[in-house]
Amino acid sequence: MTAVTIRPPRESEGALIWELKYGEQEPEWKKWDAPYFPLMHKTKEEFLASYQFGVNSPDQWVIEAKEAVIGTVSYYWEHKPSRWLEMGITIFDPTYWNGGYGTAALEQWITHLFDTMPIVRVGYTTWSGNKRMMRLGEKLNMTLEARMRKCRYYNGEYYDSIRMGLLREEWIK
Repeated sequence: MTAVTIRPPRESEGALIWELKYGEQEPEWKKWDAPYFPLMHKTKEEFLASYQFGVNSPDQWVIEAKEAVIGTVSYYWEHKPSRWLEMGITIFDPTYWNGGYGTAALEQWITHLFDTMPIVRVGYTTWSGNKRMMRLGEKLNMTLEARMRKCRYYNGEYYDSIRMGLLREEWIK
């Protein structure tokens, strides 16, 4: 298994996280992470002033591999009153793509979310152009819950929006 740790970000890592996310004008990772939405760049100062660290960061943790921060896992409430939670993952450095890092990180994140949140389901949305993210859901035994056909337009082509989900009882098995 790929050696990965997820944990709350440290304040000392703020500049590094900013660099990973905003250091390039058109980063490679953004071509796969909802590229039909523009990346809204923040200055380092804006980012550091708004980013939450340590125990103040329950909804976004860093992914660490080989003693380096390589990405983040996160969650947001689609609809908090009904406990509908969605999650996300970004591995910024392409060197760590296709090496099992994302699978290992999301396994830990899903376990953490089910262990600490009053939820019965967790899921994510991706697009049919991101084959790696679709495979990741399959590896984690997630269910394809929805496919909205041809609703994402990118680089002159239409893609499907894909929603994957997993129930607590399925994860415990």
